[in-house]
Amino acid sequence: MSYKFLDHATDAIIEVKAKDLHEAFSVTADAVINLTLDQDKVEEKEEKKFSAQGKDLRYLLFSWLEEIPFLLITEGFAIKKIEFDIIQDQDYRINAIAYGEPLDFKKHNFKVEIKAPTFYDMEIKQNGGVFMRFLLDL
Repeated sequence: MSYKFLDHATDAIIEVKAKDLHEAFSVTADAVINLTLDQDKVEEKEEKKFSAQGKDLRYLLFSWLEEIPFLLITEGFAIKKIEFDIIQDQDYRINAIAYGEPLDFKKHNFKVEIKAPTFYDMEIKQNGGVFMRFLLDL
């Protein structure tokens, strides 16, 4: 399980490798959080529930990539960890709880604001593991 950042001028391109979908979405969350702030400096003082949904895995990933920066930036909530379930019926849904504390720019070493995820160059492969690549507009 891993993620890496690839150089790009005004975007972050992130590649995730994981053993299954749950781990892939977990690693994706950590990548987004650490792109924004230092996750290891966050304490678990409060919790916030949120959800993501999509008609397929690409839309689910897009929704996930919208919801986490929304919590971090719009709601000013620094995230230490996220617990979640992925539900699949007609479409996909993630029900999640984020644990953390109010964002403190200095304490959490705020780095960059994520403006939006994009479908450009998005890739999800499941073949004995999960590979994801996505681009975030900074």
